[in-house]
Amino acid sequence: MSAGGSGTKKSSLRPKRIDINRDFDSLERLTEYVSNVSKSGAFIRTQDPWPVGTKLNLKFTLVVEDPEILEGVGEVVRVSDKPRGMGVRFVELSEKSKTLIEQLLEKQRARR
Repeated sequence: MSAGGSGTKKSSLRPKRIDINRDFDSLERLTEYVSNVSKSGAFIRTQDPWPVGTKLNLKFTLVVEDPEILEGVGEVVRVSDKPRGMGVRFVELSEKSKTLIEQLLEKQRARR
């Protein structure tokens, strides 16, 4: 590359890791929510899904017996129009978060 150039270039790329399900002041501000949680990932309903390959910092509430926070890192693996959202694969979860998912899935199996 030559030393002379057009100076700094604005990047249109999104950040490498995005926060999902931050704390909300009200339901009107809720723009994304998690559904279909499994051992390997979840579906996040949103009108503005991130592209496949985007890494996400996840933080959302799971209700097993009491509401508890699941935290980890996920990666968008698919984008859907109906329902609008994105499939996210869990890349990194704490042991506590893994245990919460197991408890949630066990509770769902017991209901059937």
